[in-house]
Amino acid sequence: MPLDISIRELTDSGRPSVVSDPESRIAEIYCEIARKTAGRLSAQSKDYSSKFPKIVIENN
Repeated sequence: MPLDISIRELTDSGRPSVVSDPESRIAEIYCEIARKTAGRLSAQSKDYSSKFPKIVIENN
């Protein structure tokens, strides 16, 4: 995460850096972090086994 006084000032005033100046270097860094995080999360395997009941078929 970039350290810049403008991040604190904008955040304290309720204006995110990416919204206040979307073309800035800080905004680019935050967007890149968000893209990488989203990519890694989407690549994780998903376990749906607890979402569905077990189906058992018995021959009696």
